[in-house]
Amino acid sequence: MKNIVILGSTGSIGTQTLDVVRKSNEFRVIGLTCYNNIELMKEQIEEFKPEFVAVKDNDKALSLKKMINTRTEIISGEEGINKVASLPNIQMVVIAIEGIAALIPTIKAIEAGHDIALASKECLVTGGHIIKRLANEKNVNILPVDSEHNAIYQCIQSGKKEFVNRLIITASGGPFRGKTVDELKCVTVEEALKHPNWKMGKKITIDSATLMNKGFEVIEAKWLFDMPIDKIEVVVHKESIIHSMVEFIDGSIIAEMATPDMRIPIQYALNFPNRKYIDGVSYLDVTKIGKLSFEKPDIKTFRCLQLAYDALKEGGTMTTVLNTADEVAVQLFLKKIISFNDIPYIIEKYMNNHKNIINPELNDIIEVDREIREKIKSEYMR
Repeated sequence: MKNIVILGSTGSIGTQTLDVVRKSNEFRVIGLTCYNNIELMKEQIEEFKPEFVAVKDNDKALSLKKMINTRTEIISGEEGINKVASLPNIQMVVIAIEGIAALIPTIKAIEAGHDIALASKECLVTGGHIIKRLANEKNVNILPVDSEHNAIYQCIQSGKKEFVNRLIITASGGPFRGKTVDELKCVTVEEALKHPNWKMGKKITIDSATLMNKGFEVIEAKWLFDMPIDKIEVVVHKESIIHSMVEFIDGSIIAEMATPDMRIPIQYALNFPNRKYIDGVSYLDVTKIGKLSFEKPDIKTFRCLQLAYDALKEGGTMTTVLNTADEVAVQLFLKKIISFNDIPYIIEKYMNNHKNIINPELNDIIEVDREIREKIKSEYMR
């Protein structure tokens, strides 16, 4: 039995991870965390009987204690989440917390020597240099859960790392593929949340619509696979059948193909280096695909992707500004305070005004995040 912890168990990735666990007899859930969804957490406690549960919201944690009659210990706040992340006798911690809030718990888990199944791009976007250094020091494996990076990880297994020439990250193009800037001026929140291929949380779905999600994935790929920026390419592949590709120096390209179901990369990360059958996952029938299409992304219309490349070239805390400005701007869009096209405008504005810290420590990242967050909210939420 492999003892695991899931940080963010009530979110999209967290619930799908528990579905994989549910259909296996090889995992024991020791700890779970959530922000405030205690109704779903109560159900998860009753089914999986974890030893520890942390709820970010203190009041909700108190309410949860009154709702359960198991021996599960309920703790709260950031301290509680960090405690669950660093519990002893854990073989893997699944990081499914959304946003930069995942950064410190990920660091705590690595410091405790736990292998990581990483679904939070923001950890590596903001603190990739810190996380990779710690992981190397602690001899910790970071297994990507994102379908694109999981695909790259699988493809690289077919050759040696020194033979890799280029990483090709595929993008569905989101719900607005082919649209012009003018056509995007009046898109609604409801339209932006209608992803053509994947069912995801609201934040990542909007990021997919702006192509910022691909920008984050470029930065994540740089840290996960130690690749220079000019060796990481994004290609629009609307069918979402090929999840990413790796080109080797001899011209061979290895691609990973599967139906768009997050349980496939989740099981690969949890079971690595083994593979397991998952009940309920649809197998890909290549005879029914028809055709696979590829095109270059329109970075003039979807400027968030270019902004991510720009931030990665700058390095330092510029990627934190990119991440935080996007996080707040997406919240503003979801609340219908700003338009869809305002998202890249806000990000670029705050990147241009930022005094970059080239080699930031953790406290620098936290402070830049706080400062940018407060500035944007004070400007747009009066």
